[in-house]
Amino acid sequence: MEPVRLDRIGVAEAARLAAEALKRPGAVLLLPTETVYGLVCRADDAAAVAKIYDLKDRDRSKLLGWFVGDWRKLAEYGVELEGLPSELAEKYCPGPITIIARIKAGGTLGFRVPDYPLILEILKLAGVPLAQTSANHSGHPNALSVKAALAELSGDVELAVDGGDIPPDAQGSTVVDATGNAVRVLRPGPISF
Repeated sequence: MEPVRLDRIGVAEAARLAAEALKRPGAVLLLPTETVYGLVCRADDAAAVAKIYDLKDRDRSKLLGWFVGDWRKLAEYGVELEGLPSELAEKYCPGPITIIARIKAGGTLGFRVPDYPLILEILKLAGVPLAQTSANHSGHPNALSVKAALAELSGDVELAVDGGDIPPDAQGSTVVDATGNAVRVLRPGPISF
């Protein structure tokens, strides 16, 4: 597959192509973010979510996070935002932080509001949260170019967008557990506490 070059078609056209691709059942996209290259799909597409696990050879017990354009709308999905999750989101979103919150029906969800125009435009056009994870083979270093990301995957994606190389010192988002009374950092990243 030949990646679409963001510098040639621009954010609006790349977002339109991505949103169209996401309408196809089972579609997984490879996209640049402000942190690393990532895989995304509609969060409500079970086949696409399963494909992400297969592409990365990821342990299915490790949940995927969600990209959202407006974290406040997560309440519509049963995410408990009161307290620490909303405090962190108010202060750090959009940005390179994944906040883990409780779900009313049980379990947890990690969410992130990216600070990256392409992803934000795709979220607007798609109208649903996007399940997401880094585009590296599970346990390998983060993919910092579209070429490296494609080489890591165990299969093909519906669409790949080449946003250029990401700086070598780039880190994945800071992952914090906000399900208790204090912030617990699960993965260090660009935001420190």
